Amino acid sequence: MVTAVIELDGIVKHYGGGASPTVTVLHGVSLRIEPGEFVAIVGASGSGKSTLMHILGCLDRPSAGRYRFAGTDVSQMGSDELAWLRREAFGFVFQGYHLIPTCSARENVEVPALYAGRPTAQRQQRAADLLRRLGLGERLDNRPNQLSGGQQQRVSIARALMNGGRIILADEPTGALDSRSGEEVMALLDELSAQGHTLILITHDREVAARAKRVIEIRDGHIVADSGGQAGEAALPLPDLRDARDAGGASFAGDLLEALRSAWRVMWLNRFRTALTLLGIVIGVASVIVMLAIGLGTKQRVVQQMASLGATIMYVSGDYPPEGGPMGAVTVEDLAAVSELPQVRHAMPVIGNALTVRYGNLSKSLYTFASTEEMPLIHRWPVVQGRFFTAAEDRELAPLVVMGHKAWTYFFPDGESPLGRQLLVGNALFEVIGVLKEKGADSGVEDYDEMLFIPYNAGRARVYKGMTDPDYAVIDAMSPALVKEAEEAMQELLLERHGRKDFGIGNAAAKLQAQAEAQDSMTLMLSLIAAVSLLVGGIGVMNVMLMTVRERTREIGIRVATGARQRDILRQFLSESTLLSLVGGLIGVVIGLSIGTVLLLSGVPVVFSLTACLGAFGCALVTGLVFGYAPARKAARLDPVVALGGE
Repeated sequence: MVTAVIELDGIVKHYGGGASPTVTVLHGVSLRIEPGEFVAIVGASGSGKSTLMHILGCLDRPSAGRYRFAGTDVSQMGSDELAWLRREAFGFVFQGYHLIPTCSARENVEVPALYAGRPTAQRQQRAADLLRRLGLGERLDNRPNQLSGGQQQRVSIARALMNGGRIILADEPTGALDSRSGEEVMALLDELSAQGHTLILITHDREVAARAKRVIEIRDGHIVADSGGQAGEAALPLPDLRDARDAGGASFAGDLLEALRSAWRVMWLNRFRTALTLLGIVIGVASVIVMLAIGLGTKQRVVQQMASLGATIMYVSGDYPPEGGPMGAVTVEDLAAVSELPQVRHAMPVIGNALTVRYGNLSKSLYTFASTEEMPLIHRWPVVQGRFFTAAEDRELAPLVVMGHKAWTYFFPDGESPLGRQLLVGNALFEVIGVLKEKGADSGVEDYDEMLFIPYNAGRARVYKGMTDPDYAVIDAMSPALVKEAEEAMQELLLERHGRKDFGIGNAAAKLQAQAEAQDSMTLMLSLIAAVSLLVGGIGVMNVMLMTVRERTREIGIRVATGARQRDILRQFLSESTLLSLVGGLIGVVIGLSIGTVLLLSGVPVVFSLTACLGAFGCALVTGLVFGYAPARKAARLDPVVALGGE
């Protein structure tokens, strides 16, 4: 006995239930269809024939009863196996054609082969051959709205044959056609039946049904008549259901590429809506890049200013111990030990006091700063005229002096060079060898530009003759990040050397670092504000994708009917949302860099960060994935029958 291709046993189908009343559409339908048969299921509207077709084509599941396909119980098959069965065994021809409006005729025919994982060149060739065979060789690239009803139905038949079409389910294939086009379609179905295809024709037209070799009449969900039939003489072989469990369907790369192509086409056809959707992402990405660039540029300028003001500088001096006793002193030997610490770059002794300085008929009380040759390095304070004294000159007690900017303009108001002139500092003559760049005053200290700078040893020997130890020392840490660590290391070292805490350490970098941290906080705040635009853009993507799912509900049903798995539909719509965000991210990066360049040319401190650009772009992609997932998941979970009936 020949194995039936389709065997139904007591199939019942209910709709509703729960809060709504239950409606039974099929009442215990039993049916057997042999391979190669041409069967017409005829009945009036509402008789249950379309519901029966959906169950036969594995688009819907029965509420009760058993459905065997080639002897295998379909109820035991998973969703991916059912998708395999739809694309390998069935081909659907619908009354409304059900073609994807954004795809050409050839692309519509290719859909089943796409989900079967056929190579691109192979499926394109087969689709073209099928369309030429059906008289549409000149219409390969036409979209459905450029074809007549008869031509669209022939495209639908070609699609049904794409993967072999062993069983063709035709639901009112002539219902929307004129008599001539309807006759052409029926002639094609007769030809396919003669070639061994199993045809199941759903119709209410008894003249059309008469073309079949077996007519089954259904009324109010019951089969009321069956003319009987037998297997065709040259029936096409049925697919081996053992392959269903191992079939992978479309490859990830191939499916993704097609999904991106389809997504780009949809975006292009809806250009205005796409542009509005992209706006939020573009603004978000561009804002993040510009805000971070301005923040980094401002921070860099602050850091440079901090360096000139001494972001790494600390001051060490003698102090009274907390337990009482004489005031301590920081010696040159202490500073030599401090300079050996790995966190310390320089340790400079200083003696300073206000002294009367004379040149010609001019005299002025100026703070005279006796230090080592490291002073310009520690304070990042360059010489603009002449030079600074050297370590050798300091050891030789050379009577040299370097002037602050205001000191120079006071004694030399006409701007003449002071180099080589002699100043009387206290009671000792010093030769001017340089002038420092204008620096300005810091809050709470002397005006730097009104100071004089002399070698430490010459100052002790010629001016501050009673001083044996420095007034204080200036310590330069290796970096702003090491200031705190250097301070702790000095505390430990000096406690060990002195045996008590008779010294004090002042951290001049603290307020400057606080300013930098405040700048970081401001940059972060601005970036978060800019990131809100990305969030808004993501919500826009989700709204548009939800609208897209609603608009393309029928397309989803078509793809499922032609063999798409849930993951294929999920990938399709997730690719679209990601592509939206990808395009928006790229445009946002370009606009952000362009705005930043204009600001840079305008004198605004701007520093572009590759990390910021990549981060903003990555956030845009993540936005597309996150906000596109819910609509894509909704699309993947649509009921195929409901989707096919959608508008």
